[in-house]
Amino acid sequence: MKQPASYKRIVYISIGSISFILGFLGMFLPLLPTTPFWLLTAYLFLNSSPKLYRRAMGIPVFGKIVRDFQQHRAISKRVKIISISTTWITIILSTYLIGIRWITILLFIVAAGISWHILSYKTRRDEN
Repeated sequence: MKQPASYKRIVYISIGSISFILGFLGMFLPLLPTTPFWLLTAYLFLNSSPKLYRRAMGIPVFGKIVRDFQQHRAISKRVKIISISTTWITIILSTYLIGIRWITILLFIVAAGISWHILSYKTRRDEN
């Protein structure tokens, strides 16, 4: 007979699913990070559902980013370039469209912080 799921397991799976979706959205929205959400997803799924963890790690982009970070505490050069470029392009476009000085300053500070954070991690060279 199957035992009912514990509350902790339900909470972990729920938060892990939300975290996965936010990480996915972070691939397209530069101010929303991808890697931290996916690392959280991996942790939560690993501790609640090995099946969901295996399925998530089987997703090529997700699995590679999480494995690289777990094993090497590094972000690939390609991911760094794409992340930083997308952030700055979006920030510059936003400030141009908005045109409010204090928002422009705030967005540039945020972009600088995001760039610094991404660059603070080791760069993982792509292995061929």
